[in-house]
Amino acid sequence: MTGPRINAERLLGRLRTLGNIGRDEGRLTRLAASDSDRAGRDAVVGWMHDAGLEVMVDRIGNLFGIWHAGDANSAPLMLGSHIDTVIDAGIYDGCYGVVGGLEVVQTLREAGVKPDRPVVIAAFTNEEGVRYAPDMMGSLVYAGGLGVAEALATVGTDGTVLGEELARIGYAGPHEPGFLRPHAYLELHIEQGPILDREGVAIGAVENLQGISWQRVTIDGVANHAGTTPMAMRRDAGQAAARVVTFLRDLISQTNAPTVATVGCMAFEPNAINVIPSRAVFTVDLRDPDEDRLRAAEATLARYLESLADAEGVTVVVERLAQFDPVTFDPAIVAAIEAAAAENGLRSRRMTSGAGHDAQMIARLCPAAMIFVPSLKGISHNPREHTQAADLQAGANVLLDVIRKLTHVASGEARSFSQQNSKLGFAYDDSFTKEGI
Repeated sequence: MTGPRINAERLLGRLRTLGNIGRDEGRLTRLAASDSDRAGRDAVVGWMHDAGLEVMVDRIGNLFGIWHAGDANSAPLMLGSHIDTVIDAGIYDGCYGVVGGLEVVQTLREAGVKPDRPVVIAAFTNEEGVRYAPDMMGSLVYAGGLGVAEALATVGTDGTVLGEELARIGYAGPHEPGFLRPHAYLELHIEQGPILDREGVAIGAVENLQGISWQRVTIDGVANHAGTTPMAMRRDAGQAAARVVTFLRDLISQTNAPTVATVGCMAFEPNAINVIPSRAVFTVDLRDPDEDRLRAAEATLARYLESLADAEGVTVVVERLAQFDPVTFDPAIVAAIEAAAAENGLRSRRMTSGAGHDAQMIARLCPAAMIFVPSLKGISHNPREHTQAADLQAGANVLLDVIRKLTHVASGEARSFSQQNSKLGFAYDDSFTKEGI
């Protein structure tokens, strides 16, 4: 497609700048509502002002840069992601979506392009869920899936309260989450998986997102001497926990389904080399793009835990930490992504996202989709996370072209998109708040 192209030097420079905020002895850690998060937010706010955007913040700390374009009474097109990170992170996860969206808007403004509706850049709070649970919290609250008061009262892993921390860093805004109801939502992201890199494909048109089930399992047995207690007479919580790990691996390996299972955290008590564990606490992460298969895996695990308690003489307690249903993205937007890739001379493929994203939550409010670019060897949540500059540039230009299609009244793509919304029964609140903070 002919037309304006993004400023690659500005995009990459901002990603590097943000990637240096929150480094401690070389490690990048920018947890939600921390001092480093405040510094990252301050940088993004400065760039939003540089792009001529109005900045607004809601009560859960979601940050918005608003381009008051087109009809002020029309629902805005929203772009975004997040800037909080995991511990010892890479520089692209989430940040690419925020900085890339901002770069696209700034490029369009500088080129004199006039979309038919407002465009909003969103940076959602606590997507990673490292300090405060659940993950994707800011977008979940924004979509109405979690009450704002409940979210603000969340106690973090360090004993802090989210609402108090947002106020401390100056990002507890006055606006109610959901105050802008989007016309549509697009999120630009690195893949966080190996498929695009392995296949040499430049653009992923993400058509659906896996459902996610998080549980915490606590197994209680009896502590005893490791040398004097016969194996047959033990009530070993550690042994029981290990059986769950192997059970999950065997369960998933026996099918051709895309279900995945992970035990990511595990702790024993009393955690001594010569004492049989009296308690084991671990997490189970189950994911599948099909809701029925995901529920079946949960049920199978529940039955196994019940039988394990009897077999090992232990007690088992399960706590649900989070549950998100699979999401199917808007087919018209997915098709627009494929078309924009082709017009830019780029190979694309449709794909499922194995990771959770803010788009998963905002899809409850409006048609949504995601654009993926390759991540070298599929590495993410790791300082070795890397995407080639050419791929970052290409993804942002595809996003730019999709935005032009979705915000231009005269385009056939925009009319098709509107018809698709009507068929799918989406309702919009076209009120547009211009108050600032």
